[in-house]
Amino acid sequence: MGKKVKIQDIADALGVSRNTVSKAINNSGGLAEATRERILEKAVELGYKQFSYVKANAALSAAAGEGKPAPGFRGEIALFTTQFLAQPHFASRMMDKFQRELSELGYTLNTHRVRNSDLQNLTTPVTFMPERCTAIVCFEVFDKAYADMVCTLGLPVLFVDGPVKAFGARLAADQLYMDNTSEISRFVCKMLDRGYQRIGFIGDYRHCQSFFERYYSMRGTMQMAGVPVEERFILPVNDPETLAQALFALGELPDVFICANDFVAFDVMEALRAIGKRVPEDVMLCGFDDCAESRTCHPPLTTVHIHTHIMADVALELLVSRIREPGLKTRIVHTQSDLVERESTNRKER
Repeated sequence: MGKKVKIQDIADALGVSRNTVSKAINNSGGLAEATRERILEKAVELGYKQFSYVKANAALSAAAGEGKPAPGFRGEIALFTTQFLAQPHFASRMMDKFQRELSELGYTLNTHRVRNSDLQNLTTPVTFMPERCTAIVCFEVFDKAYADMVCTLGLPVLFVDGPVKAFGARLAADQLYMDNTSEISRFVCKMLDRGYQRIGFIGDYRHCQSFFERYYSMRGTMQMAGVPVEERFILPVNDPETLAQALFALGELPDVFICANDFVAFDVMEALRAIGKRVPEDVMLCGFDDCAESRTCHPPLTTVHIHTHIMADVALELLVSRIREPGLKTRIVHTQSDLVERESTNRKER
């Protein structure tokens, strides 16, 4: 068995600090894109656990492309993504099962990084060879023009999340989402029942369809309950550097902030500490994803759990059925999610 690769090994190989590597892997901001790219590429090269599937799948696809496909080989599935899917990301948590089940059916999965230049020029990654591919799966592809371009490549396409479908915009492809609305609506109703009517939202709801659905659910539930939404408590920002300034500029805080996902919530916690505010005493927080850090942060974060194994099963079903029957009408599927209440919304009444 080979030596387990650690963050320090990557840092030593590149001559950078352990903290710099950690920031790159967790996509926590504060690094130049070129530096982050270099670190992530080294992580893949060394076989760091969070990216081991990238290296393994690339090797499998390369072997199949040599004209010597393994017995039962049916084709290559191209994974398009704008960023490496590190372990905290929900897509990474569903990736292992998805890849294993594809492999059992005779498919390999090869990851292709969509870079900024590809987005700007509407070009496919240089590593992508359509003649070798059976279908495309898109993760973290939120640029509408680029998504539309992918849909014209003549291959079956599945988007896991996708660009905001505002003003009637559509994608000519199958789409898979977690249920972004039911549990947010349930949470808002719980807060209103407890007498907390000042509810805000933090995160760029134009970033992707899932963020938009979470925001829209919060807003729609309040409006249906006859509770006005205070626009000053809607902060459409993802940048941790501007959060503290935006929160400080409010002057006062709402009862609770719903955050676009857990990682936005972690940034909000840090920003609140920077301005001397506490969770949940001064403001309560709710995230979305139920990543591992949501259980260990202080205080533990109320969030919405994504069933990544179910998403993997549904992704496989959507993709394989599309390959077998290309003429099917496009489908949009939402899988169940569940509210998980923790200390970040457990305010003790004064």
